[in-house]
Amino acid sequence: MVAELSGASTRAIEAALGGPLESCTAIAGGDSHEAVRVRVSGRDVFVKLGHPGDAETFVAEADGLAWLREADALRIPEVLAIGDGDTPFLALAWIDAGQTGAAFDERLGRGLATLHRCGAPSFGHVRDNVCGRVAQANAPRPDWPTFYGEQRLLPLMRRALDEGTLDRATARALEAVIAGLPALCGKAEPPARLHGDLWAGNAMCDREGQPVLIDPAVYGGHREVDLAMMRLFGGFSPRCFAAYHESFPLAPGASERVALYQLYPLLVHVVMFGSGWTDALRRAALSYR
Repeated sequence: MVAELSGASTRAIEAALGGPLESCTAIAGGDSHEAVRVRVSGRDVFVKLGHPGDAETFVAEADGLAWLREADALRIPEVLAIGDGDTPFLALAWIDAGQTGAAFDERLGRGLATLHRCGAPSFGHVRDNVCGRVAQANAPRPDWPTFYGEQRLLPLMRRALDEGTLDRATARALEAVIAGLPALCGKAEPPARLHGDLWAGNAMCDREGQPVLIDPAVYGGHREVDLAMMRLFGGFSPRCFAAYHESFPLAPGASERVALYQLYPLLVHVVMFGSGWTDALRRAALSYR
């Protein structure tokens, strides 16, 4: 469907991309922003459109994409431009989608293992960002259990309680998990370079059958976080996980920690979408009684 941009947005995009806008088509942009496919100087570009105040979110997303690209593990869209002011936007190189197959699953598993092995300087990141529409604080902590408790679970638990989307019984179950994290998190590992929001919608396939990661919420963390998110909503085949494990074997007890690392994305969903996600969150927390 042909989309209409405001004059200010059109001028900002043309200035950033260095040519007149030849066409503009509305496309799916996720839960948080509208998106368009524009053609400028004969080149197709993906543009995510924001509202005033969204510029910092786009800067953080561009930083996350660049950080993932540094690993040279999987294909990551190239950032072409970032717009600020009253017409913020994020412009990325267009990637044509293709059909997935067995090779895609195995490439994704091996590539994700390479990305995780690339590592991170700390548990955290140099910049705060967002997961979905939820602010994500990335100030480093000295170890993984401390980071996961203080920077992931506690802030969202308190926010959900304040906003009335989380009941006290589920909060108490989460508090018990947080208190037990030093034992629950298993053997210490160095921080992995995480995508941070790796559900099936954020792993596309290009025309050559290569995996492409989009919409990251990056930080340095435990590598089982990405794998647990992949299992939360499905969409990834056993071949993908087998290829990962063959490339970078998981520590003993990893299967017992899947629900532990699904607590954070479930909390994100409680904050974003409401108390309909509370039952799943409570079940995951209570599995660690």
